[in-house]
Amino acid sequence: MTLTHLDEHGRARMVDVGQKDDTQREAVARGCIWMKPETLALIQEGGISKGDVLAVAQVAGIMAAKRTHELIPMCHPLLLTHVSLTFEPHPADPPDGLAVIDISATVRTTGKTGVEMEALTAVSVAGLTIYDMCKAVDRAMQLDAIRLARKSGGKSGEIVLE
Repeated sequence: MTLTHLDEHGRARMVDVGQKDDTQREAVARGCIWMKPETLALIQEGGISKGDVLAVAQVAGIMAAKRTHELIPMCHPLLLTHVSLTFEPHPADPPDGLAVIDISATVRTTGKTGVEMEALTAVSVAGLTIYDMCKAVDRAMQLDAIRLARKSGGKSGEIVLE
């Protein structure tokens, strides 16, 4: 297996996708953020002083997906046709006693390269936004398990990882 982002001398390069066919592409990424049960309650009750945490995290995730090429050096700028994020809160579950919000991002485009990095970036930034908005009440929050769950389109077709 060769790494596509390295040239024959081992130097980083942007892959030339000019000869690839445009196809419908979709990627789904997931992750979660663990927190104290009291923090989740504040989020759900609208008690965080910075505002509606999940609404802001949703906008942040969408914005991040659209700007992934500015953050990840070898990503191509893409015209995204769809970006959505969902948040699924789960109250504390013994034995660890922590609450969690599951984060999922779905990104679509029609183009020559996939949107996996855009979906992963959306989940990451949404989680970081939740952390930023709630850190005054819970500095022990943890982002966890950010991963690609599924992708489709392109030469490799559909890949389901969970």
